[in-house]
Formats: sequence, structure tokens, C-alpha cells
Amino acid sequence: MKLAVCINHVPDTAAKINISADGKNIDKTGVNFVFNPYDEYAVEECLRLKEKNGGEVIAVSLGSDANKETLRKALAMGVDKAVLLKDDSPRDSFSVARALADYLKEISPDVIFFGKQSVDSDSAVVGVMVAEMLGLPSVSVAVKLEISNGSAVVEREIEGGKEKIRTSLPAVFTAQKGLNEPRYPSLKGIMAAKSKPIEEKIPAAVQPKVDVIALRKPASKSAGKIVGTDIGAVPELVRLLHEEAKVV
Repeated sequence: MKLAVCINHVPDTAAKINISADGKNIDKTGVNFVFNPYDEYAVEECLRLKEKNGGEVIAVSLGSDANKETLRKALAMGVDKAVLLKDDSPRDSFSVARALADYLKEISPDVIFFGKQSVDSDSAVVGVMVAEMLGLPSVSVAVKLEISNGSAVVEREIEGGKEKIRTSLPAVFTAQKGLNEPRYPSLKGIMAAKSKPIEEKIPAAVQPKVDVIALRKPASKSAGKIVGTDIGAVPELVRLLHEEAKVV
């Protein structure tokens, strides 16, 4: 079984983000970048499927040389092969999906995994876009997966519950938190990953469908107001909620 997992190199969610001078991007100075958290669940699921059914796991990332850090972590976890689609030009979700789909079409995997979303843009659409471009079935926000006899039974989250779906392979899946518990790379895996090659390919340029006009930070929160410390403050609190906050 050939398994492909698409991973991203994203700013740490705990990092302090500033906007760059052009007003359209983030300032990467001093920002720590990490393995996209949802993609770790995708990698782990591919590794478990390989351990159960045999085959190989190929990790793919689109971006600059900096993405090699995340690819090496995937190798340390147990991925067999890492591929960098090298391109640091600005791309929207469509152009990212197009580059990934073009490469995945070349290798024809049985299973393609993504994290349910990338925490930098949070669009949660690249995985299903790739499925559409490849003409494959897709199941998003998977929390349980069983594969046998060329088909998959997937449990996915929906609002207020869960949904169980059966689909044929090849197919595309996006991983939700709870699908598994990602393993920590072993010391042996970390050392081996340092010497493993990362294949580089140059994806075709694609005209984005979306242009960023401007980025701005959320407005600062206004100072709080204490209207009293006992039951006598209730009428004034209700008045302020009604007349100023306009929430009641």
C-alpha cells in the first residue's frame, strides 16, 4: 500500500505575530515555525496503516527550504520518503492544492492524508480541493478509520454527532484531533532522519485565485468597568448591557 501525507510548516500558535511592512504578510522575524499540529495526526495514521498493511509512507510539503525541518520530523517519526515541492512564492489554497495534486497524480497513492486544516490560514479546504482535482472521493475531519479489501470505513465529526461513511480506495482523508495519538520520534529515528535525503521538485507556477489585499490585527480590547460589588449593582449592569453593550 502506498500512502502519501501532505504536511505544512507553520508559525507556532504561541508566537507573537506582527504584520510585515507591505501590510500583506506576516513578519517572520523571530517567529518559531513548527509541524502543523493536525498534520501530525495524519502522519501517525499513515504510519499505523503501514504497520498493519505494509507499504510505504511518503511525506510531501510545499514551501521553502525551511519546510525541511518539518519533513525531517516526519522522517524521524517513521516516514519512508520526504519530498519538498520547493516554492516560496505566495500561494492561495487553490494554487497550493494544484501543486500537491500534480505531484500526487505522478505517484498514484492508495491513500492520501492531510490534517483537517493548517493553523496558519485555517481555510480547511486544501485536502478536499486536491481530491476534487484528482477525481477521488474524500472524507474530512476523520476521527476513526478502518481499511480492508480496497475500501475504507470512516467515522467523521459532524455538528452534534458523528457520521460513518464507506468509500472505495484510492481516497483522500483529512485528520481531526482524536483520530490517534501521534508518536514521539525516537532518538534512533531522529539520528537516522538527519542523514536521509529529501527529494526536491519544482512545482509549476499557478495563478492564484485569491489576492491578499491587507492584513490587520484585531482591535485592542477596551478597559473593563466595575459597576459594583453587591446585588445593588444589578440594575446598572442591566442598563449598561442594554444601552451600551447592546447585548440584551
